[in-house]
Amino acid sequence: MSVDNKDLQIITLGGGCFWCLEAVFERMRGVAKVESGYSNGHVREPTYEQVCSGTTGHAEVVRVSFDPDQVSLRTLLEVFFYIHDPTTLNRQGADQGPQYRSGIYVHNAEQATVARAMMADVQAKHSEPLVTELESESNYWPAEGYHQHYFERNPEQGYCVFVVGAKVDKFELKFSELMRKD
Repeated sequence: MSVDNKDLQIITLGGGCFWCLEAVFERMRGVAKVESGYSNGHVREPTYEQVCSGTTGHAEVVRVSFDPDQVSLRTLLEVFFYIHDPTTLNRQGADQGPQYRSGIYVHNAEQATVARAMMADVQAKHSEPLVTELESESNYWPAEGYHQHYFERNPEQGYCVFVVGAKVDKFELKFSELMRKD
């Protein structure tokens, strides 16, 4: 991922399994880095097994570093809301538990303002209430190395073929103009 601007911003997003979000955002122009991790729980330096137990309070998230001159936060959030269901509490597809909740974890007040406006727009298009939480990022911890770039390294794995690949395809069909060229 090649983005030259040194004035990158970071937003942290939870929308189910982090492998799905990571695979999509790694394909977007203007995104410099995507890191899978755990956020907004109460255990310091949690492991995947601890987070999967549902007792740490963490959400599976991706930390997206992006160049706002190439892609706006609003556009990132539009993609985020398109590729996951923000109306299902603690669940995305077959993945269940509080670690799979929908969340936007902001890094400053400006991001919170943009996220609130986007959430209002998305809510207007849904008959069910949004369950996406909007909070400041806290107690973030990167996921283990084997979770990073998971789809790229495991394209033939069953979950990747049927779940992650489907989200990537959905993104590519709707947002082809946002695909990176490199």
